[in-house]
Amino acid sequence: MKLTTLTQVTLDGVMQGNGHASDEDRRNGFERGGWARGKGDDETRAFIKRTYRRADAFLLGRRTYELFAGSWGTWTEQEVPGWEPVRRALNTQPKYVASTTLTDPAWPGTIVLSGDLATAIADLKAEPGGELQVHGSGVLTRWLLRNGLVDELTLIVVPVILGQGARLFPESGPDLALDLIESRVDSKGVTIQVYRPGGRPRYAAA
Repeated sequence: MKLTTLTQVTLDGVMQGNGHASDEDRRNGFERGGWARGKGDDETRAFIKRTYRRADAFLLGRRTYELFAGSWGTWTEQEVPGWEPVRRALNTQPKYVASTTLTDPAWPGTIVLSGDLATAIADLKAEPGGELQVHGSGVLTRWLLRNGLVDELTLIVVPVILGQGARLFPESGPDLALDLIESRVDSKGVTIQVYRPGGRPRYAAA
């Protein structure tokens, strides 16, 4: 399977608390949640639904898994009108959670990866299928990139600057060149950028 990630970020790189509830994630005094709600037009929403439909399995960090389990794992089709493809994918496809503390997941179809994560993910990628998808899960996404396990990286960039919150990429960390393979901007100014990791960047000679 190809390992792909999809992350909603602001122009200043914040990914924290993008969801529907303003109090979804209040870690470290964050008070500006729900910044992605209502953003994006019909084409962007269709892109997100198509992405979920392609998933043969999901790989999530502990925090994102718990948020999804408490929302997508309990909502009915009537509670999320128009988003049935996402709800169906998350409730029918296998969900792998990278966690050393989660021991008894209640969401059906959940498998906890608590041992050698790099080996477990490499084994999953070696299985036949389409996509092993990571949504949100900032800590996990950074770890996957650092370990060269990401095949494709999608950023949905919402045109807002928050000025606070956890960012997808830290101020200091490993460097990575990206090859742009798809880019679009919707009628509300939301951009979708799909990249493939391209090794280390080239720098100008001294």
